[in-house]
Amino acid sequence: SYALYPHMSVRDNIAFALRTAKMPEAAITAKIAEAARILRLEPYLDRRPAALSGGQRQRVAIGRAIVREPRAFLFDEPLSNLDAALRAETRVEIAELHRALGATTIYVTHDQTEAMTLADRIVVLKDGRVMQTGSPEELYDRPANVFVAQFLGSPKMNIIPAGLSADGLSVPGHAPVPLVTSLPSQPCQLGIRPEALGLAAPGKGAFAGRVLLNEYHGGSRILVADIGGSEPVTLQVPAAQSPAISENIGLRFDAADVHLFDTAGDRLGLGDGGEG
Repeated sequence: SYALYPHMSVRDNIAFALRTAKMPEAAITAKIAEAARILRLEPYLDRRPAALSGGQRQRVAIGRAIVREPRAFLFDEPLSNLDAALRAETRVEIAELHRALGATTIYVTHDQTEAMTLADRIVVLKDGRVMQTGSPEELYDRPANVFVAQFLGSPKMNIIPAGLSADGLSVPGHAPVPLVTSLPSQPCQLGIRPEALGLAAPGKGAFAGRVLLNEYHGGSRILVADIGGSEPVTLQVPAAQSPAISENIGLRFDAADVHLFDTAGDRLGLGDGGEG
């Protein structure tokens, strides 16, 4: 629901709050024209909501807010009932609108793509508690905990049970990976994003694995591999790299791309390292 009056035209929907406030008609007409220009609604001003697409109705609802000149906008899951193509289109429109108006915008969403592409700052919440606040880049590059790490990014970050020792980073069933860090020996969780994992020849790299799934995505492939743990890992590799199902592979990564979390899921500090 976009809270539009179905028996009113787009023009009258946008004007409703202004007329209720007894604004002069000439001022209302000017405000409607400006909102329609910004939202590209000029051709639809005499239509009723039933004759509009979901994205057009969304723009009308935004227009009703624009003409009141609020200091802040609140969007609550505005794209949730749109199909994938329309979500992408409307997301661009909302970003352009935000830049054009320059008003503070609070945008509530469960969709990490919307959060990453629209926000100047993100507040990640879980069960009513703030998990982390920062720019999309800050949260993606330095997530404060496993929840944030796996919320941002698609496919989500791999989380692998591991341990730190004098020999480096150890994952059960694999040789330790040298890792320069000031952290004490302890059990931990290794976080590594799919795009940070690369293919190596069998017997090379940090881990040995077996391909379970190979999905073609045009410019890239999503691979799922068994490395002997309770959960398989996901890689995002160039489309030209296409190992067969059940093929044995090596997995490599750069230590600069490693995220470490304690067993409770909170981020551990990490020094500089080499390549795994």
